[in-house]
Amino acid sequence: MEKVLLLVAVIILACTVARRLSGRLGVPALLLFMALGMLFGSDGLVQIHFDDFRLAEQTCSVALIFIMFYGGFGTRWDAAKPIAGKAICLSTLGVALTAFLTGLFCYFALGFTMLESFLTGAVISSTDAASVFSILRSKKLNLRENTASLLEVESGSNDPASYMLTVIALSLMEKGEQGNIAFLIFGQLAFGIALGVLVAGISIFVLRRLKLADGTDTIFATAAALLAFALPAAVGGNGYLGAYLAGIILGNSKIPHKVSLVHFFDGITGLAQILIFFLLGLLSFPRQLPSVALPAVGIALFLTFVARPAAVFAILAPFRCSWRQILLTSWAGLRGAASIVFAITAVASGVEIGHDLFHIVFCISLLSVAVQGSLLPWVSRKLGMVDASDSVNRTFTDYQYERQMNLTQFRITEGHPWAEKTIADCRFPDDALVVNVRHEGENLLPKGSTPLRVGDIVVLSTPAYVDDGDVGLRELPVKDEWEGRPVRELDVPAKILIVLIKRSDGTTVVPRGDTVVDKGDILVVNETD
Repeated sequence: MEKVLLLVAVIILACTVARRLSGRLGVPALLLFMALGMLFGSDGLVQIHFDDFRLAEQTCSVALIFIMFYGGFGTRWDAAKPIAGKAICLSTLGVALTAFLTGLFCYFALGFTMLESFLTGAVISSTDAASVFSILRSKKLNLRENTASLLEVESGSNDPASYMLTVIALSLMEKGEQGNIAFLIFGQLAFGIALGVLVAGISIFVLRRLKLADGTDTIFATAAALLAFALPAAVGGNGYLGAYLAGIILGNSKIPHKVSLVHFFDGITGLAQILIFFLLGLLSFPRQLPSVALPAVGIALFLTFVARPAAVFAILAPFRCSWRQILLTSWAGLRGAASIVFAITAVASGVEIGHDLFHIVFCISLLSVAVQGSLLPWVSRKLGMVDASDSVNRTFTDYQYERQMNLTQFRITEGHPWAEKTIADCRFPDDALVVNVRHEGENLLPKGSTPLRVGDIVVLSTPAYVDDGDVGLRELPVKDEWEGRPVRELDVPAKILIVLIKRSDGTTVVPRGDTVVDKGDILVVNETD
């Protein structure tokens, strides 16, 4: 027992160090997790023999539940709404088209049977949420034209479609029957959607009414994620779809302690990524990779330069997307954990497959993360798609962003109660501190004797707000009938307070009663129950 725990601790520590080194090496951390698994595996230095596909399937499936759930929970719907139509089309029609084209290549170029070609295309038809999320966050890669949100929603929501195609292929290979396929598709979608939404609705009601605290809310949310998968799966529905929908509904609802839940699932998902990629590396046999290198490289090249670009172009061109966004979205179609887990599911099912599906998909995912993942920041810069004016974190987490302290900047205006007084004579809140005074272009180190004059810019430090569920901020677009009117005349409900106005030119304004709102403004509001 002690040896097993020691080994697990060493592995987690090694993966943690690998994550830190990935930025310096310019290599995705997930690739290093795979490499560590291979190093510890039967063909590596440690030589841990592990070939239990059934255990690997069950373990990776549980880890994938949390990745799928957090893929929805961490996605800010306000940022994703403008690209929701594109993302949904990519995660459904795009997946089907990618699977179809890849299946044709496997059938005509590699000589696989028709059903084996369909299965191979289905398994690798989705992009990997863990890989995409990890690279965008670790590289702080915010992209223009809402492309970061597009990739996040697509990669977070297309695994259910790939899983459904995989289940259909396995059903045909096991039974050879086509009559139940329509019912299978209906059950996967209907039960997955209905029960995922139901679990989310009940969870929101419980979290709001019971006001769970002291970590109980994280335990409840963990149970909700598992239930959103298990309940649909138990009745023939798509459990991954249920988990993703429950996550996105919960994450975009007003529930207590949302920020702490984001951080909790961020840690759980990080551990799940380590577990999946290390276990996949451990399960592989590197000595078998040369025997599958030719078909794997052929499929990877076709997938990267033909199937994925064709599917993305067919989906995004009608939306009048720019050619830069289409090219970047095509390149960012990373294959990873989900594809390998579905390949393990196929092998563990016991169906007869005429080729080494697991190692072929493993090799494809390895190449995808290593080449596409490593070059994604470079390709983004070359296409001019990097947006340095904003943080990619805004597309992942709740609107409120937790920090240790807040810095507030404001100008001393005529008639301000602090104008023409020294800092020592001004009445500040007990926990506020003046950290900088800018006078006529010069930065002054503030002291008690420092005077504050009209036109000075003062930077004030205050403690960060700790989310207790009582304040929920959201963004509200300006209605047509509000344009050109002062804030005091807007017909907003009494339970809503406008706390900030984001102008269309990128500036922000703290509103007063006579502040006029313009076309294109976004109102940041606090809404009480």
